[in-house]
Amino acid sequence: MKEMSLQQIARACGGSYTGEDSQKNREVLGVVIDSRKVEPGYLFVAIKGERVDGHSFIPAVFAKGAACVLCERAPEHPAGPYILVDSCLNALKSLAEYYRSTLSIPVVGITGSVGKTSTKEMIAAVLGQKYRVLKTEGNFNNEIGLPLTIFRIREEHEAAVLEMGISDFGEMTRLSRMAKPNLCVITNIGLCHLENLKDRDGILKAKTEMFGEAQPGAHILLNGDDDKLVTLRESRTPTPCFFGLDPSNDLYAEQIENLGLEGTRCTFVTKAGSFQAHIPIPGRHMVYNALAGTAVGLALGLSPEEIKAGIESLTPVSGRNNLIHTEKWDILDDCYNANPVSMCASLDVLSCALGRKVAILGDMGELGEHEKLLHYNVGCHAADAGIDAVFLVGELSRETARGIEAKNPDLTFRHFDTKQELIEALPLLLSNGDSILVKASHFMEFEDLVAYLREAGTA
Repeated sequence: MKEMSLQQIARACGGSYTGEDSQKNREVLGVVIDSRKVEPGYLFVAIKGERVDGHSFIPAVFAKGAACVLCERAPEHPAGPYILVDSCLNALKSLAEYYRSTLSIPVVGITGSVGKTSTKEMIAAVLGQKYRVLKTEGNFNNEIGLPLTIFRIREEHEAAVLEMGISDFGEMTRLSRMAKPNLCVITNIGLCHLENLKDRDGILKAKTEMFGEAQPGAHILLNGDDDKLVTLRESRTPTPCFFGLDPSNDLYAEQIENLGLEGTRCTFVTKAGSFQAHIPIPGRHMVYNALAGTAVGLALGLSPEEIKAGIESLTPVSGRNNLIHTEKWDILDDCYNANPVSMCASLDVLSCALGRKVAILGDMGELGEHEKLLHYNVGCHAADAGIDAVFLVGELSRETARGIEAKNPDLTFRHFDTKQELIEALPLLLSNGDSILVKASHFMEFEDLVAYLREAGTA
């Protein structure tokens, strides 16, 4: 990371430094909250979690060569300098905000109800044609993960693409205050985290908190086909850049050709000219991701040729529309997470496949008081999606089964109480040549099903 001395760290987070004066100007080489990731010269932040208290690892991190420890209570017999703060979590965020202020590179902030990660991957692939890019890894998109991602930005990076996920009001303000994005991308306003945000208007309000803490004059890039986001056309100055499939948008896609699970080919129409590109990951939603990548690329000076190359270089992330070919069948691994919008989108992707189309679906979490109705609605969508069979796991997925039965009782479907029961039945349910979607919220741990299908498909 860039130079940041212990004295600067203490000042940035309002902490009290204890240690030798000669160490005050020592610069840390990285910031971590996981004691296993400490390397010589690192700052260890002793976060107190629900199950583990980082303070108990302070002796171990000093033994591993930590330069300093950020903590809420003074350690006994410290083997090195420490900085005492009231809250390690708040100090971590204040420190990230300070570190971001020392960076001059453009930062892209991405949020939305669905597609944040796949859009982040697309934008990073596009910008990677011209810049050395740092992007969010895994699910490091919340109030702990985002600052840790910011600390990974180093001298060699020329742009950063940061995913920002929330579940309540005020969170996006705090995230954006750390990220200070130069470009703000919102993919859509769908149905997720309804327990706190209540409805789509609440989600719109929470997501657009990003603008209040963005860099002055930041580019605002929005899905113009989203009925909530398009309402921002007249309320923002300067006017946002809108992308979508409708030709009324500032940039749009046309001549869309479905290539099955091999992706989509289409033409992108921009003010800088038109170009055709092959999006190598299936699904109509990937066209929107490519449009977002195009919008960001144009804003940061890429040519249409560079943007096309970036789109076509995209590779899938495990658990997110990752197409796995086996000898017996193709697996569409989309088991990282799920909400009603992404579930329906994945079913639409599956409907593009050639041959028999099978969906293996599980429960969706954090849907609030209407969770049963939302699962039922997914079942209704599955019934009309043009697929051949649906196999369901989980208590809430009983409602999905009810939706299928009400809308299309002729569709092949079965509900199972547990993953193990489903796995035991799968040899009789699947056929050679099937295309199989696997999707549920992360807590369902459907990675087990993907692993079983991968192994069984090559046996």
